[in-house]
Amino acid sequence: MKALKIIRITAWGAVAIVGGVLLAFSGILPGVEKPGALTSSTVTGVAAIGGPFELTTHGGETLTDEDLEGKPYLVFFGFTHCPDICPTTLFELSGLLADLGPDADKIKPLFITVDPERDTQELLASYMTSFDTRILALRGTKEQTDQAAKAFAAYYEKVPLEGGNYTMDHTAGVYLMDAEGEFMGTLDLHEPRETQLRKLRRLADTAA
Repeated sequence: MKALKIIRITAWGAVAIVGGVLLAFSGILPGVEKPGALTSSTVTGVAAIGGPFELTTHGGETLTDEDLEGKPYLVFFGFTHCPDICPTTLFELSGLLADLGPDADKIKPLFITVDPERDTQELLASYMTSFDTRILALRGTKEQTDQAAKAFAAYYEKVPLEGGNYTMDHTAGVYLMDAEGEFMGTLDLHEPRETQLRKLRRLADTAA
């Protein structure tokens, strides 16, 4: 009987402890925040992509995010010395714009260089002659490039190579932005072509 009494006391003690823990984390006690409660820092599920930027086109004109108000656009980061991903993406985008027909004119495609040190306006202008003329190449100072990358949560980094040369690591996705500057997702060039065209048509439909 004594052993049974000890077991009962131990069990009720455990229940009391568990109950106290649950009460503390329920948010009922003063000064204790309830787990999962909505706060100003709670993730809303909306991607923080899109924001202010100011760059120069390969034609020498200034372009800001405000200039794109009311017009859907897409953004791709890269550089002219990129050996494969960048030219391949630009060629693919050129083909998609051609297949899109009149809807392509509703979209502004932007190619932002992450290598302004080498990608001068003249070099970009020459480089872009190989792609659809509707694609705008953009460059800026280091600070402007950083701001643009920050606006789209993009990554880039200079990587030294042997012989004093260098390459650039960077985000390779294509961002889709609607006419109100809201993020609509990304374009995956590994998807079926019809899926890509469907995304671009949906993007074009947001045009003001």
